[in-house]
Amino acid sequence: MKKNEKIEKVTFLEFIEKNRKGVFIFGAVLIALAIGAIALISVYDVLNKKAIEQIELLAVRFDDLRFNINDENYTDEVNTLLEELEAFGKNNFGIAAGRAFSYAGRIYSSREDWAACEESWLKASQKGNKTYLAPIALFNVAAAAEEQGKIEQAIEFLQKSVEHSFEFPAAPRAQFNIGRLNEQLGDNQAALAAYREVLTNWQNIPVWPDLARSAILRIEVEEVQ
Repeated sequence: MKKNEKIEKVTFLEFIEKNRKGVFIFGAVLIALAIGAIALISVYDVLNKKAIEQIELLAVRFDDLRFNINDENYTDEVNTLLEELEAFGKNNFGIAAGRAFSYAGRIYSSREDWAACEESWLKASQKGNKTYLAPIALFNVAAAAEEQGKIEQAIEFLQKSVEHSFEFPAAPRAQFNIGRLNEQLGDNQAALAAYREVLTNWQNIPVWPDLARSAILRIEVEEVQ
C-alpha cells in the first residue's frame, strides 16, 4: 500500500471515529427514510386495490341502470349512484377516480345535461390524465361543449385529445371534427389544415380519410366558385 493511500485510509477511519455519533444518526435517518418509503408504497397499493374494488362495484351498478337512466321509476336509484360516483371521484385519484367521473358523464349525457356532462368528463380527464382514459374523456368534453354551442372550446379539447401522449382509436375522428367545427366557424383554411392532418396521419384507416378528402374537395370547389 502506498504511503498516500495509507494516510487517506487512516484519515477516513479517524473521521468516522471522531464523528461516529453523527454518522450513526445519518445512517439511522437513511434507514428510517427507506422504511418510510416502503410503508408509503404499501399503503398506496392497499388504497389503490381498495379503490379498484369499489369502482368495479359502482361500474356494475351503472351497467344495471344505464338503460333506465331516464325512466322515472329509477330516478332515485340513478341519483343515488350519481352522488356516490361523484363523491368517489372527488376523494380518490388515478384511473379509478377517472372512471367514476366518466360514468357520471355518461349519466348526464343520457339526460342531455350538457354542462354537467362537460364538467364530469373534464374531471375524468384530469383524474386519469396519465392513463388511456384521458384522451377519451377529452373527446367527450369536446362533444358536450359542442352541444352547448361552445365551438372554440370544443376544438381546443379535440386538439388536446389528439395530442395526448396516450393514443386512442377515435383520434382520426377527433381530427376530422376539428376540421368540421372550423368550417362551422367559417375558417376554411384551418378546416383544410385539419382535414389534411387526417390524410397525413391516418391515411390507411377506413372512413375518415375518405371523408377528409371529400371535405377538402368540397371546400376547394366552393372557393373557386
